[in-house]
Amino acid sequence: MKIVVSLQIEPPRKGIDANELTDFAEAAVRAIKGARSSSGTGIGILITRSAELQRLNRRFRRKNKPTDVLSFPAAAIDHGKNYPFVHLGDIAISADIAADNASRLGHSIQDEVKILILHGVLHLSGHDHASDKGQMAALETKLRRKFELPASLIERAGPGRTSRGRKIG
Repeated sequence: MKIVVSLQIEPPRKGIDANELTDFAEAAVRAIKGARSSSGTGIGILITRSAELQRLNRRFRRKNKPTDVLSFPAAAIDHGKNYPFVHLGDIAISADIAADNASRLGHSIQDEVKILILHGVLHLSGHDHASDKGQMAALETKLRRKFELPASLIERAGPGRTSRGRKIG
């Protein structure tokens, strides 16, 4: 399966290697989606400032606050079984929040962005930790270990907490 990743870092940020993240995103899609299909798969990734994530969060989720990662699954369109390419969707990541989390948790911003990409790709693939009784969390933990990444968003949050450790509910 051919995987196409369109990655944009706006503005460029020290400590974030676009080539390494593109390779990681391809590996994450392959690990989650498998090589079962001969068709191609694509995702778009935007790494930007918190202000842009707040704008997107307000527009699409009606929450007027920045967040670390947003996933926008592509509309399900049946192009027929011979269609050569499927766009999974797009992911937006706050470089500001990623840098804060990385600093607070003692790992690199590069690893933090990989965690956010993995989380986003899981959502683009149809997983939803809010309603799946732990299946996404288990898969994210398994893949995080495979890719030798620090604790995942879901693991850090724990039951009844946000990814930044704040209590919800």
